[in-house]
Amino acid sequence: MGDVRFWASSFIKMIFKYKHRKVLLFLFLLLVFLLSSCSKMGYGILLWSIDEPPILSGTILPVYIRSNIEKKYVVGIPEALREENGFDKIEVPLSQFEFVGSKKKTQLKALEFNEFAQTYAENLQDALPIRDNTDNNSRRVYRLRVGEIIKILAKVKGNPPIGTSGDPLVGDWYKVLTKDGITGYCFSNRLKLFNQNESIIQTTDLDNTETLKNPDLDLILSRRWSPDFYLQMINSRKINIQSLEKRYRFDPGQDTGIARIILPDTERQFEYDRIISDGERAFSFEGKGSTLQMLLRPNNSLSVQFLDSSQGGNTGTRRTLIFVSLPTDVNDIILQENARREEIIMNIYNQGPVFTSNNFGTITLRTTGDFTWTGFDLLVPQLFPEETNGTGRISMDLYISPSYEDRFNGAFTLQFTDIRSNNNFYFLYVLDNQGLRLEVIPDYGIDDITVMRRDSSPLVLYFFKDSD
Repeated sequence: MGDVRFWASSFIKMIFKYKHRKVLLFLFLLLVFLLSSCSKMGYGILLWSIDEPPILSGTILPVYIRSNIEKKYVVGIPEALREENGFDKIEVPLSQFEFVGSKKKTQLKALEFNEFAQTYAENLQDALPIRDNTDNNSRRVYRLRVGEIIKILAKVKGNPPIGTSGDPLVGDWYKVLTKDGITGYCFSNRLKLFNQNESIIQTTDLDNTETLKNPDLDLILSRRWSPDFYLQMINSRKINIQSLEKRYRFDPGQDTGIARIILPDTERQFEYDRIISDGERAFSFEGKGSTLQMLLRPNNSLSVQFLDSSQGGNTGTRRTLIFVSLPTDVNDIILQENARREEIIMNIYNQGPVFTSNNFGTITLRTTGDFTWTGFDLLVPQLFPEETNGTGRISMDLYISPSYEDRFNGAFTLQFTDIRSNNNFYFLYVLDNQGLRLEVIPDYGIDDITVMRRDSSPLVLYFFKDSD
């Protein structure tokens, strides 16, 4: 080793002394390589078995060189294989080898890895995702082909996907590694785990790679698809929180092999084995009698079709549903709408918070949206039932027709907590400097969440703000 260092020093002097520096520089770099090959960087663990020479995953190997350009390690092979193969070092991809450091630390790491050192898995579901976290809603980093082999690295905790019964699926989350070096997390419900048993694992050569490389299918599976009326809500700025909270959607089900349609009037599920291309931007869900098809439209909305039959067979009327990818997450929309409603309630509260009428009693508001209404005897039973005690909550869940916007500030629902049935009462309101004017809205006057009609002889209640 001392002679090598001496010649290295001599080469450096020659590089600066003579004209042919490029040649000498090459020789110097070669010498550096020889010098580095004489010493170990440390040790690491082979994550994916090697065919030639046959080295099993989980084997501890010495590391000599790491090349970030070539993305490879130069590692030593076990002594028993050196004489038989005629060489003592090989190259392995960075992604298939874990460098640890000292031999002692590597041995401890190998003990941790030992449970899954020779465990692999075969994928049974086309387009099964590998995700960046142990949750079905986390970002997808890779999509597996049917029959593709992956390496199991560890079992980890996480939230299981939900099955057709509404219960969590049976299985576990695993940290996995693909043959081409992608690391992430995959749920085992659609995996077939097996032990290597000292045989070398080869990645399955598949012909059905079209769906894996199809950018349109990749876009579909990477997005969340909501019914088009959700987008209409956002564009019209009339948000129905109760509808949003039900999470109506189309779920392609790449984690479970079960596609779902969940809408107010329809809830269907389709079991399938794979998704295949069925024309330009069109795809079919094949297997187990599935009639489900989908088409990515020019505006990137999604048309979903299936045979709708009460008999449950393959005959019936073909039904088409439209889904969209929302520009904002549903949870954010709900938060923004709640903030808007709270601001309106605070405007009314700040004008009061106590409003009194000589005929219809006193309404007291709280910042939480709760209210107390006392002295409303003249409204029983014309408006309120006799069992009403007058406590409840105000909800700014109604909108008004544009034709009413010049006469009213808005509309709201009073929900009495002490009435078992028919506990919702609807009012248009005007807030002025002196108080609060309410007009009762008949049930037939509301279309979805918008006040479209008034009573021909409306009941109007006026409350003065209480200066005390």
